[in-house]
Amino acid sequence: MDLDFSKLDGLIPAVIQDHLSGRVLMVGFMNEEAWKKTVETGFATFYSRSRSRLWLKGESSGHRLVVKEITTDCDNDSVVIKVEALGPGVCHNGYESCFYRKLENGQWAVTDTRTFDPGKVYGG
Repeated sequence: MDLDFSKLDGLIPAVIQDHLSGRVLMVGFMNEEAWKKTVETGFATFYSRSRSRLWLKGESSGHRLVVKEITTDCDNDSVVIKVEALGPGVCHNGYESCFYRKLENGQWAVTDTRTFDPGKVYGG
């Protein structure tokens, strides 16, 4: 289970993918503590670079990510985590995936429909 946290200031990228559809839901970062919590609890936990602290995905929304499978790359410095998403979406903007825009004719176009109202979930 040794991962190389030395390359990105103690962080590794974590690609989060739906375990059934294969759709990429989000990309987060983990430090060693977040990694250990993810493995121990079975819920995806990340390191917030903007808040400089751990955060359990779903701690405010309830939309947690249940770990189903974890793989690493050949350098042991990034992971793909296949999850079951509990809740209607992963994105804080109200979509199933954070990847809800597609480049079309040089412009970003929203290609998904919102699955929840972020104002009701996060306030504001």
